[in-house]
Amino acid sequence: MTKYGPVPNFPIKDKIVCITGGGSGIGFALAKLCHDNGARVLIGDLKLTSEAEEYISAQSNNDKATGITWMKCDVREWKDLHNLISKSLEVFGDVPDVYCPVAGVYEPPWSNFWDDREENGYQSIRINLGHPVKLTRLATRALAGAKKQGVVCLVASTAGIRGNYFATIYATTKHAIMGFAKSMGQADPEEGVKVVCVMPGTVQSPLWENREDDIAKETKYSERKLMPPSTIAEVMLRMIQEQKYSGGTCLLKTIGEERVVEQGWDAKEGEYDPSPRPEADMSRIKAILEGERGKKWEP
Repeated sequence: MTKYGPVPNFPIKDKIVCITGGGSGIGFALAKLCHDNGARVLIGDLKLTSEAEEYISAQSNNDKATGITWMKCDVREWKDLHNLISKSLEVFGDVPDVYCPVAGVYEPPWSNFWDDREENGYQSIRINLGHPVKLTRLATRALAGAKKQGVVCLVASTAGIRGNYFATIYATTKHAIMGFAKSMGQADPEEGVKVVCVMPGTVQSPLWENREDDIAKETKYSERKLMPPSTIAEVMLRMIQEQKYSGGTCLLKTIGEERVVEQGWDAKEGEYDPSPRPEADMSRIKAILEGERGKKWEP
């Protein structure tokens, strides 16, 4: 079988980076960092903070070569996620090289386990879990069509390795994102799509501060030791650029420590498997991906 990876060191300069939730918090910090390091950046978000608006408008080099731009995007809508890639083609002339689904919510009053107001599904699960999974699938399709390698950098949380009775849905989605990253590890050597995951501790963010409820008080947010969003953005940039963070790597970052919680695909050999089984026949999946290779993106 043809292999298109693994992804080598992946310098961000001259690459196209797509970031959902890039209008504030970690997403905006990452957008600035990537742009300052020579990447072209596409932000997808419902709105921009005033700081993000000022930063984007201040860039005099907002063109195909070195620009930064944004479009309104509701990450719950798959059409909006698809349109982000189409926007990249329109503005920058190519599909993105890097995909960062950063948009997320923390137990909003309109979608959480305990208030339980929804009748047709938890919107927070669609935002925190459904959208990163779907954007990753769109990324594999777009990159195969463009016949190029790329990186997906997911955002989980320290909540992804412990239970949280207070924030049940949030913790559940972050556990799931870790499982998804681990499951996608093999896409790195097979398809040249590196999927990695950062697991931040508590970050100073609008996720906590721009709210209409008492979550910050109830979680004792003001008593916590907080990291600035730029700290996580810097970790994400390292994970994107450096080959040592191979596909499937999950890296925990708190104010007191940084450590790999889950090794990437190239460190898996000989690892204990609690349920030994024969390897699955991957021919159907390989055929699907081969059918997408070289196929022009349809706006």
